[in-house]
Amino acid sequence: MNAAQVEAYVDAASSALDLPIAAAHRPGVLRYFALAADMAALVDATELVPHDEAAVHFTPIVPGVAKASA
Repeated sequence: MNAAQVEAYVDAASSALDLPIAAAHRPGVLRYFALAADMAALVDATELVPHDEAAVHFTPIVPGVAKASA
């Protein structure tokens, strides 16, 4: 998204949500939304195959601790 598109989207979204953005906060909101849009474009451009489906079960681990084999 270019700067004009970011501004138009943020203005439309804030209006639709009835969420006013203070003038002091507007530059930061626009900057963050542009950053988020850039990240979304990178994810959207990534080609996925069926193997890339999300896991059915996620088990978090503690970093640096070896998992005991079962």
